[in-house]
Amino acid sequence: MRILLRWIIMAAAVLIAAYLIPGVRIASFFTALWVALFLGIVNVLLRPILILITLPINILTLGLFTFVINAALILLASYFVKGFQVAGFWWALAYGIVLSIVHYLLNLIVGPRED
Repeated sequence: MRILLRWIIMAAAVLIAAYLIPGVRIASFFTALWVALFLGIVNVLLRPILILITLPINILTLGLFTFVINAALILLASYFVKGFQVAGFWWALAYGIVLSIVHYLLNLIVGPRED
């Protein structure tokens, strides 16, 4: 039950962040659910591999290159999920930052994780 709540929170964060960033469009809440699911799966499977591959540049930039990886994953999501459109790389970068902040704030409202 907790995983379903987390999925809905992430979908709400996707919608709120898309509302705040003008270069990102989402067709519906159903699309936001698909985006949240896609980003969750990609963050579990692909993101650790990308961070490991880009570790030297990530160390040189003191971790800031992680934002570039997040933007690339958001652009990947916009390519695969119909109804989710990102205008370009810089919008994806801004969207990733805002999405992280909104997701964090929504998780504060819901409460701590019970793992």
